[in-house]
Amino acid sequence: MRTVAVINQKGGVGKTTTAHNLGAGLSRRGLAVLLVDADPQAHLTAAMGADAGGADLSQVLLGECPPEKAVLTGPGPHLLPASIALAGLESRLSAAGREDMLHAALAGLSGYDLAVIDCPPNLGLLTVCALRAATEALVPMQAEFLALRGLAALVETLRAVRGRVNPELLMAGILLTRFEPRRKLGREVTGRIRAHFPGLLFETRIRDNVSLAEAPGFGQDIFAYAPTSRGALDYGALCAELAGRPPRPVP
Repeated sequence: MRTVAVINQKGGVGKTTTAHNLGAGLSRRGLAVLLVDADPQAHLTAAMGADAGGADLSQVLLGECPPEKAVLTGPGPHLLPASIALAGLESRLSAAGREDMLHAALAGLSGYDLAVIDCPPNLGLLTVCALRAATEALVPMQAEFLALRGLAALVETLRAVRGRVNPELLMAGILLTRFEPRRKLGREVTGRIRAHFPGLLFETRIRDNVSLAEAPGFGQDIFAYAPTSRGALDYGALCAELAGRPPRPVP
């Protein structure tokens, strides 16, 4: 199963928005998609309008619930939800093999073409678990110079994960979010990413769009909430681009 971890140690860059709408868009293209909320904030779970009162990822990782019992099904992508209980997970997991637990849980699920994991905004245990389970990493970021420094640090982390727990990890690519094409800064940052990380930048840009911020409040993805918006057009283009290009090596 192709498994994409949506990752950036910085918050507010559009990880949850990207995971949600990427999963929804690919589901609309006919793929069987599983979304995995690995963030204790459970923003993806809330954005999908899911009831977080049942079993969730924390219970799956602790071995208290089989993964298929925790998955919420319905039209569109399925969801393995999160709750605040994930925040205390690190102290409750045994040291031996704990990075493998999400990988093992997803391996026990069948019938999916693709899984998309929404990672927390840090490089802690849950993120390492997600990268161990992933076949590739997708990095959303804003077109800002400080974000470039964070990107360099994140690539170092991906290299470390490849060396320690997942030698087969690749990169889906780098995605520019909240992009304003008229700003000179955006064009300059784009040029620097292309120069330092050739072949990794998606051609698709996710432009700033208020509908993307509004849709989660209604428990909807952008395609259901505002199908003619710039957000829907951009994420539709990203789905087509991701489906049509192979993952790249970690630089």
